[in-house]
Amino acid sequence: MQPFPSIGKVLIFTGLIIFVIGLLFLFLDKIPWFGRLPGDISYEGKRVHFYFPLTTCILISLLITLFLWFLGRR
Repeated sequence: MQPFPSIGKVLIFTGLIIFVIGLLFLFLDKIPWFGRLPGDISYEGKRVHFYFPLTTCILISLLITLFLWFLGRR
């Protein structure tokens, strides 16, 4: 008898999540509008460049929330 029978499922699920995140990092460069949405804040001065992707962060948060909500419903 295993002391932690669900640890295998947790490890597989964690590995799948890391795999999907890795794929996203590979293919996000191919999406030209990602990171340059209206509402993303960008300031460029003489010596400083500040960039905060506000709209992109909200969009990612919404997608993750919907995904987790969908998994919770199953």
